[in-house]
Amino acid sequence: MNTLSWSQIVRLGLVQMCLGAIVVLTTSTLNRLMVVELSLPAVLPGALVGLHYGIQITRPHWGFASDIGGGRTRFIIGGMAVLGAGAMLAAMAVPMFATSFGLGLTVSILAYAMIGMGVGASGTSLLALLATATAARRRPAAATITWLMMIFGIAMTAGLVGGMLDPYSPARLLQVVGAVCLIAVLLTAVAVWGIERSVRSVREADPAPFREGLTEVWQEPRARNFTLFVFLSMTAYFMQELILEPYAGLVFSFTPGQSTQLSGAQNGGVFLGMLTVGIVATGFRIGALRNWVVVGCLGSAVALAGITLVGPLGPGAPLVPVVVALGFFNGMFAVAAIGSMMALAGEGKGHREGTRMGLWGAAQAVAAGFGGLVGAAMVDLMRTTLTDVQAFGTVFLFEAGLFVAAALMAAKVMDRRVAPSTLVPGE
Repeated sequence: MNTLSWSQIVRLGLVQMCLGAIVVLTTSTLNRLMVVELSLPAVLPGALVGLHYGIQITRPHWGFASDIGGGRTRFIIGGMAVLGAGAMLAAMAVPMFATSFGLGLTVSILAYAMIGMGVGASGTSLLALLATATAARRRPAAATITWLMMIFGIAMTAGLVGGMLDPYSPARLLQVVGAVCLIAVLLTAVAVWGIERSVRSVREADPAPFREGLTEVWQEPRARNFTLFVFLSMTAYFMQELILEPYAGLVFSFTPGQSTQLSGAQNGGVFLGMLTVGIVATGFRIGALRNWVVVGCLGSAVALAGITLVGPLGPGAPLVPVVVALGFFNGMFAVAAIGSMMALAGEGKGHREGTRMGLWGAAQAVAAGFGGLVGAAMVDLMRTTLTDVQAFGTVFLFEAGLFVAAALMAAKVMDRRVAPSTLVPGE
């Protein structure tokens, strides 16, 4: 059976990069514009982003559809097109809020629903193609490569878009978002074209009903405990996603372009954190993956405390270095968790790797929406009685506490025997 070559894995990583490039516009740039420029409550973009994450709970069903349909390519390209259209519609909705709140909200709800559908269809089908067409010895490395490329796409897009948006205007916003979405769709089509035909990537469907297979996986203690860890850690990971840029604008007087570049710097830190684990842990095989997860979670907690401490200093404070540190430890935790996830996916009864990955993916999506919404709602609530510095700082400290709890849970439920060498591709 033909399997994916390294060059084909990198090509599929370009698709993941495109997904990250579009999504960062909706979770960072548009979110900041609603809260700072339009003075809308932070819970509004939080609810919209939560909607797109909530819709992604259907990810296992998208994978099933591409399984029985015999063609993942059309789901990957079609999903990316829907995602791009949704992002463009979301950008169009931002200036509508200034003239008609009801119209802006209606268009935004439709847009973010499309974003969730697009990410679910394209992202799940992409991972399914990787899982079924990649040689077993290369799967962990393939997952790491595609994740790094996604982070690179997020960081690069945030940095470039941040520079292009200043001076901000609605027309400029539409031009920039439109260009990013068009490039992403075209690059996806070119990157994925012909790959599926060259490999035998579609397996015979599991005869057991979907619900029966999911129930069996949930009854596995290790799979269930790891699902709970994923939910807790990803809730902590995403709590700052919707409030960091507004924090930079309200407390440190960052412009829209500067706050978008801040998001790019943070994701640059994520990339460096992942790369560090890849080089130090994988290359030199130092430390178990569980230890890297724990260090990443604890380091993230310390960085969040630092972000809180620089708040009273106001404009001119060293916010960027502390945010980069947060990204670094976030990346360290995330890539080590991915390695553990790949190692655990093949454990348990039956051949249900896809079901386990789908379960953990759904837990991550729900946690992302829940964490972002809770963080935004907490900020809105506390800003009614506290200063901006105090309100945002309190939420960041609460998030730090969740990371500490996630570190303790990782130390308890993750297998200390899973070594970084599981990430090393064999030949």
